[in-house]
Amino acid sequence: MTGGVLTLGETMGLITGGRLGTLAHVSEAHVGIGGAETNVAVSLSRLGVPVTWLGRVGDDSLGRRIVREVRGEGVDVRAQVDTEAATGLMLKELTGQGTARVHYYRAGSAGSRLAATDVPAGLVESAGLVHLTGITPLLSDSARETCRSVVRRAREAGVRVSVDVNYRATLAPAHVATEVLGELAEQADLVFGSPGELAHLAPDGDPAIPEQEAGVDIGALVRAVDPGGTREIVVKRGADGASACRDGSLVDVPGHRVGVVDTVGAGDAFVAGYLSRDVHGWSVEKKLARANACGALLCTMPGDWESAPTPAELEAFLASGGDPVRR
Repeated sequence: MTGGVLTLGETMGLITGGRLGTLAHVSEAHVGIGGAETNVAVSLSRLGVPVTWLGRVGDDSLGRRIVREVRGEGVDVRAQVDTEAATGLMLKELTGQGTARVHYYRAGSAGSRLAATDVPAGLVESAGLVHLTGITPLLSDSARETCRSVVRRAREAGVRVSVDVNYRATLAPAHVATEVLGELAEQADLVFGSPGELAHLAPDGDPAIPEQEAGVDIGALVRAVDPGGTREIVVKRGADGASACRDGSLVDVPGHRVGVVDTVGAGDAFVAGYLSRDVHGWSVEKKLARANACGALLCTMPGDWESAPTPAELEAFLASGGDPVRR
């Protein structure tokens, strides 16, 4: 790759209940795939940005499905096939309109065995930007070292680094996440997160800050996360919009109110929307506007990535004033 986005991490098979209810009682389910990094990769590809995804899959049906579907979306797939471990699995239960419960079966999975030696020479160095999430370094010691190695190589080559905190409490307790994710984010040029996620990065942060608490002082939170003002901090606030701080200037852009079907993957679509304009040097306001639209549209259909929009779909959505219904 030359000048595109490189991302790496675990993608799993995804079983989603066919209707509302727990999988203890639902009789039908859908088979798919999902993973934060490939969600971002697919969204970027649909927005016309060259993107490479690197990861490990098992020598099994789910692994082959992951490679086929992600590659079919125009992503350059660099997947190591692990013959000694299975592809991880997610189970998604639909609990209500726009709500879901996700269960992970990924301990010892192929994806968790990602190693620094899986990343070939020149791949990081030829990228225009490297995007990581806080999920990957919490999967295993080898995955953590892979992230460290990739960031180190990127910094040495002058390649920009983007990190989405994306904290998963099931992977590590808060105090471990604060240390590991803080180390990763400190070396990033761009950092994404909800108020609650970003609070883990502040030296005196309060991990108890709710995901969407309306009363959070965004400016104070950003200053706590980045007291030197050296990074671009992007705060995801769902339907309430988003904020970003760069060079000490805080920008707020309102969100969109849509009929929500499935929120899983919306944050990844948001990140992809932001990065798709960041790589072209757009203003913070325009990056946030596109990111908000991408996240909103992702919520209007089921699936973690399937409804990631194209530029034409974004244009139609924004031309309608953010109304997802075409009339």
